[in-house]
Amino acid sequence: MFSVCAMTTVIRADDAPRFDIPGVTFAGGAAPSRGTDQLCVWRLTIDAGHVSDTHHTIDRDEVFTVVSGRVRFGPDQPELGPGDVAIVRAGEPIAVANPGTAPAELVVAITAGFTAMTADGTPIGTPPWAA
Repeated sequence: MFSVCAMTTVIRADDAPRFDIPGVTFAGGAAPSRGTDQLCVWRLTIDAGHVSDTHHTIDRDEVFTVVSGRVRFGPDQPELGPGDVAIVRAGEPIAVANPGTAPAELVVAITAGFTAMTADGTPIGTPPWAA
């Protein structure tokens, strides 16, 4: 005989914590503070015409799935649209841009406990939407 204990954490879209930086909104999903030990997932909205003023890096691979709109992850990177997936390897520069005329929506996934760094290598730590 065995028993199965299923635990499901639900984060309703209206209840997801939101974090804003100029031109970008993060809606927190899965994270250690919201029910998971190993994975972080959030929704990313990039304003139309937004271009990051500098790049950053992450110490883990990060996966971006475009849900709507257009996005680019650096000036020499291809433009991506709905359904496209970008895998940014650990340590590679990330500078998001939305060349479109409508907001871009993405779903982002990365292992928990990652650290972000500024362009000069200064540690930022784990941002609040992934903590």
